[in-house]
Amino acid sequence: MNYFFAQHLILIPFVAYIVATLLKGFFLWQKSRFNLQAMLSTGGMPSGHSALVASLATGIGIKYGPLHDLFVLALVFAAIVIYDAMNIRYQSGLHAHALNTIKGEKKLNESLWHLPSETLVGSMIGVFVAAALMQI
Repeated sequence: MNYFFAQHLILIPFVAYIVATLLKGFFLWQKSRFNLQAMLSTGGMPSGHSALVASLATGIGIKYGPLHDLFVLALVFAAIVIYDAMNIRYQSGLHAHALNTIKGEKKLNESLWHLPSETLVGSMIGVFVAAALMQI
């Protein structure tokens, strides 16, 4: 186990989020739609939020074990954040779209949500980053 990251678990989610954000920029560049604002915004492939919480739960699971209360807490927290990214913020995007249509303007951000595949890939990135940094 890498004792630096085991003692500084807070760094693992930051690294996972940066990796996911850079990959989002790469995917946008591949589609010829790259811009910095789109790369740093919510929504899109992969989910940085999912990568962040999955890496935190994985790091805690590796350090303390899967039966520890902290791991269970982190796992529930991750499930709530991922659910929110797919469902609650999806509804917020629909509301923003409806309000933009009524007003005839594009002032509200409509792309707040993630597809299940985007959250899955983000979660996988989080797990892999945590496992690599903790050197399983």
